[in-house]
Amino acid sequence: MNIRVGSYEAKMKLPELLRGVQLGNRYTIILRGKPVAELIPLIGSKNKNVAEAVAKMHRFMDSHASIFGVDTKALIDDGRD
Repeated sequence: MNIRVGSYEAKMKLPELLRGVQLGNRYTIILRGKPVAELIPLIGSKNKNVAEAVAKMHRFMDSHASIFGVDTKALIDDGRD
């Protein structure tokens, strides 16, 4: 889907537009009534779905709980004191 967005609106709502891009939306940025840029998803991106990438990272972390005898979780918790 290609959605036209004014430059000011794009500036104010960039995080929202980026979430839309992650879902496959395309945006044409308009300045004074003329298209000047496109905000589109990357072609060939390995992790098109952020939730999928996070789940993959969690699976990796769960399967490698202790690397070289270091408990990463304990180190993180110690740093929060």
